[in-house]
Amino acid sequence: MRSFEIKQKLWSLAGKFDIKDETGQLAYHVQGSFLKFLKEFTISDSQGQFVSHIKHHFSFPFQRFTVTFAHGKQITIQQRFSLLKAKYDISDFGLEVAGDIWNMNFSLLDQGREVASIHQEWFKIASTYHVDIYDDSLADLVISLVIAIDYVKAIESSSSSASS
Repeated sequence: MRSFEIKQKLWSLAGKFDIKDETGQLAYHVQGSFLKFLKEFTISDSQGQFVSHIKHHFSFPFQRFTVTFAHGKQITIQQRFSLLKAKYDISDFGLEVAGDIWNMNFSLLDQGREVASIHQEWFKIASTYHVDIYDDSLADLVISLVIAIDYVKAIESSSSSASS
């Protein structure tokens, strides 16, 4: 099992931050694009090796992202219509999302078996997430998914506050 803490820097315009493991050591580095209309993120490991690239695509009226991994696998996160709150489909992911994805309190299941849990820590100035991964081989996939979902939440928050 591996545990990670994702703590975003509140004032980082580009979306640049580090992800630490359970020992407090650097595990991943996230670099967001700066001043791009459709934001992109590149995730690298502690040695600077490419892990994944997250790209926001123009898709009216719903948000769509692709996550491309170093080994070539690609997943798509697509917003779908819902009257109450945002719902998302994750294609070619191979895992089931169970729980409250919008409030970042969910688990990832592989054939009914929990392989990761994600929880947002509330009452912090910056977004802070705790990620426990029970299958180490899924670490890159899970970390990339959490970064993509967090960005989707940020877009949704800014669009709902702009319309108020």
